[in-house]
Amino acid sequence: MSGKKTKKSSKLAKKNKPEVKKKDGFISSKNIGWALFIFGCLLYVNTIGHDYAQDDAIVIYDNMFTQKGISGIPGILGNDTFYGFFKEEGKANLVSGGRYRPFTPMMFAVEVSIFGSKPWIGHFINMLLYGLLGLLIFNCLSLLNPKDPKSTAFAVVAALLYIAHPLHTEAVANIKGRDEIMAMLGSIYALYCTFKWHDSQSKSWLYKGMLGFFIALMSKENAITFLAVVPLALIYFRSQTITKSISKTLPLLGVSILFILIRSSILGLDFGGSPSELMNNPFLKWSNGTWVDFTFSERFATIIFTLGKYLELLIFPYNLSHDYYPRAIDIMSFSDWRVILSLVSYFAIIAIAWLVRKKSKLISFGLIYYLLTLSIVSNIVFPIGTNMSERFMFMPSLGFTIVIAALMNKFIRQKNTLIGIAAVLVLLYSARTVTRNSVWKDDYTLFTSDVSSTTRSAKLLNAAGGALSNAAAPLQDGAEKTRMLNEAVEHLKKAISIHPTYRNAYLILGNSYFYQKRYNDAITVYEQCLKISPGYKEVMKNYPIVLREAGKSAGQNERDYTKALNLLTKSFQMKADDFETCRLLGITYGIRGQHQKAIEFFERALQLNPNAAVVYASLGTAYLNLGDQENANINFNKAKQLDPNALNHLKK
Repeated sequence: MSGKKTKKSSKLAKKNKPEVKKKDGFISSKNIGWALFIFGCLLYVNTIGHDYAQDDAIVIYDNMFTQKGISGIPGILGNDTFYGFFKEEGKANLVSGGRYRPFTPMMFAVEVSIFGSKPWIGHFINMLLYGLLGLLIFNCLSLLNPKDPKSTAFAVVAALLYIAHPLHTEAVANIKGRDEIMAMLGSIYALYCTFKWHDSQSKSWLYKGMLGFFIALMSKENAITFLAVVPLALIYFRSQTITKSISKTLPLLGVSILFILIRSSILGLDFGGSPSELMNNPFLKWSNGTWVDFTFSERFATIIFTLGKYLELLIFPYNLSHDYYPRAIDIMSFSDWRVILSLVSYFAIIAIAWLVRKKSKLISFGLIYYLLTLSIVSNIVFPIGTNMSERFMFMPSLGFTIVIAALMNKFIRQKNTLIGIAAVLVLLYSARTVTRNSVWKDDYTLFTSDVSSTTRSAKLLNAAGGALSNAAAPLQDGAEKTRMLNEAVEHLKKAISIHPTYRNAYLILGNSYFYQKRYNDAITVYEQCLKISPGYKEVMKNYPIVLREAGKSAGQNERDYTKALNLLTKSFQMKADDFETCRLLGITYGIRGQHQKAIEFFERALQLNPNAAVVYASLGTAYLNLGDQENANINFNKAKQLDPNALNHLKK
């Protein structure tokens, strides 16, 4: 009897014994996650040696708060993100609605404190964060349908496609793009923690998710779209009612309200406006010598076309560009078939998401996720200051890869076939990503590469023209310098044809003409610029130099001393403390026989540079021409004391 009881008890003990999960060998979820991390890092390892580029100046090397290191953090927290770059009230809010994204600038400030302004460390950290994002996406997607035997395969494919997608190069290869990475990291982590909180009922996951979401919002405002993504995920994958899913999201809503209160206390309540400058408002057109708003039809058609362009780049991410400013996207109308196709495509996305919501939850969720996260950068909710940008797809593109992975899992039955197709896609994406990274080496490479494919962006044409002009300026006269400056001029003239009031393009065009020694053309361009923007500081700084060199050329090369005198006098009126202008005026007056005026300007020049031997020699000559031998000898002797060859130079 007791023996049977013992046997029965033994069976019962075995029955109640906790089930020990079998180890799944090397290919465990943990190892897959770390493999994805390594894969993400390897894709961007070739950016570590790159310089700063594009918007890095705004938040890193030319930002007065970031450059102070840790001591600059209060300034970062207390101002618009762009204020540290512009350093002037009002300019920081040129971008519609202002920008309050202090988290990544604080990271940069810490890096500056520890390492100094070294781009390699920024690229290295971006690379690590992107790898971490790939790992986190895999872990999060694995929680969507944990009971599905294909769950891991789906998560691997979706994560691989996301990590490899070439559209992400702008966010990762550009150090400033860390705001996109951190916003995505924090948002996905908030979703992951919400699942964990729901499944385990452990409030520690709730608090972790709230912290992650706050970091996401402080990195970039578009993280707020996850207030809709999180309850959607709970409805789809945890069978929650709408009411319960919303209640589970209330802590994240509280974090969002806190962020909005902080943001509003710094920037005010303006979340978007309509600036009257084309570079900050793409929905303006030049009509009868003034800027006017698009019609409603033009605006809406252009937005719809742009949304279609995003779909095109998600599917065929080959012809990439960092710049889509006006008129890279032209003024569109509903008579254009591309607009109609885009509109039909988005109606189809909405319809499919609704129709398959029960049978194919992953596909439906991916489509809705794409629409929700795209909405905030679509120009439909509020103006964002530009037509589009590839970095705006950093968050929505996950919806695309979810849909692709779900379709592959659903319709490809053979495991080897699934692996093969996924491998081909990932390989193609990876190759394009690695090659695209090389374009982000520095500003010169980026601008001069992309301008060949994006030929209608005034901003990019201006940037490419500026890069070529600046690179050519220090070169010796020759074929290469001529080629670069000619190319710069063509880009800048095209930028002005697109944007007739683009003062920076006028400035750089004038500079380029100056480097070509086309002084009259430079003067004409500067004068046009000053009509558009009277008192423009940068032109006012360069204009007297151009006038001076034009006057010098008129005297030396054209022998037109009246023209030379007029140009030099105008230069002097703008900048009376320029030594060379005063010296040249003295020479010009001397040639014209106005020796007393010559003496006046030589003496001005010597006040600015008391050790200029050649000016003492010229001054001595002026006195000699007036018959004042005594003063002539005094100045000749002074010239010889400073430079024994000064009088020889004068004879030449």
